[in-house]
Parts: sequence; C-alpha cells; structure tokens
Amino acid sequence: MNKPKLNAKIITLYPELFPGPLAASVTGRALKNKIWNIETINLRDFGKGKHKKVDDKPASGGPGMIIKPDVIDAAIKYSLRGNRVTAKRKLLYMSPKGRRFNQDYAESLCHVSEIIIICGRFEGVDERVLVKNKIEEVSVGDYVLSGGELAAMTLLDCVIRLLPGTLGNPKSKDKESFCDDLLEAPQFTKPILWNGLQVPEILLSGNHEKIYEWRKKASENETKKKRPDLYIKYVEKKKK
Repeated sequence: MNKPKLNAKIITLYPELFPGPLAASVTGRALKNKIWNIETINLRDFGKGKHKKVDDKPASGGPGMIIKPDVIDAAIKYSLRGNRVTAKRKLLYMSPKGRRFNQDYAESLCHVSEIIIICGRFEGVDERVLVKNKIEEVSVGDYVLSGGELAAMTLLDCVIRLLPGTLGNPKSKDKESFCDDLLEAPQFTKPILWNGLQVPEILLSGNHEKIYEWRKKASENETKKKRPDLYIKYVEKKKK
C-alpha cells in the first residue's frame, strides 16, 4: 500500500467537523485513494479536572476566555508522537494575526509530509505556547471566524489539490488564478451563443498559438481590472 503524500493532524475542540467538505469532490477522492489522510485530536481530551476544562479568563481581565497553554502543549506533544517539527513536518496555528496564506505558501506546503494544525476558539490561545513550540501562525484573510476549523479546511483544500494524483488532469492547476501572479482568463463553454453573448471567436479557431496569446492578454486584463495590487506585483516581476 502506498504511503500517503500528506498526513494532516487537526487539534480542535470540534473533531466532528472533519473531514467535512474535504470528504467531497477532488479532495474526497484523494482521501479515498490515500493520497492524504487526516487525524483529529480532540483538545478536550487534554482538559483539566472533572469537566475537562481547556480555557480560563484572560490574566489581565476583560471579556472572553483563553485556551490554556498546558492543555495545548499536551495536545501538541501527543500529535508529534516523539518527533520534532522540521521542514517536512509543519506545526501551524490558524490565526488572523498570522502570515497571509496565498498560493505561493500553498505550493511550499504541498512538499511537506505532515501538517499539524491547531484550531483556536474563544479569544485564542495563550501566547506562551506559541513561543515555546515556535508555532507558525497562518491567516486566511483579514477577518475573524468563530474558530480555526474553517480556516484549516481552506488551507488543506488548497494544498491537497496540488498533490500529485489529486486532480484528474495534472495540468489543470498550471493556468489557474495566482499562477505567475495573474488571475485566470475568463472561461467559456456551450452554447456558443447565449442571451445575445457569444464565445470569443478566437477560442473556436483551433489555432493554439493565437488562443494562448488571447488567454495571456485576457489574464493580464482581468488582473489589472480586478486585482490591481496583484497586477503591480506581476509587472514588477517582469521588469527583473
């Protein structure tokens, strides 16, 4: 039996949320085909006392609750199974304060053999556990979610589809949005004429060179119009 290309371990208070949407479509097929696998680690199992308490009030007072450092630390030790965090074994914490997750970051993670993801809740986790374990914080955007689970699923979906064997046609990912810092060119299918709108004639010509040129230009125009920040980055790279 082939060894999975990626082991995903999720530390969460809600293990029942997984694999969730990751069990469907291309990521679901990849899971079934053992291209990746998933293990959930219930943070509550490491809670303290009769009620398995995992959180406490902020040391400075104020609203909300903070997940205790000893609880998170115990879950991390369990997930590592005596191994260390390395370039091939990543330990991540989904946090709005973290490094912005993007396609380049996803590309780097698809070469990792194990990703351990901590999903926060409440007001987050005690900062000391992040420092002690040198945990990499990752953000999926400038907004706040109820917990890290949806963010973890977003990260995993993006990484899994890059793993060899996940997509039916491996070339599918080569011209997607954010490749080469450009958005993908507009896509069309049948009918050729719909609601008075027609598929661009060049795409029906069968001239692959002309089609490539059209798509490249259309991709640049899409990026310039919809993501000017990305277009500036693209232009700067072209100058180098």
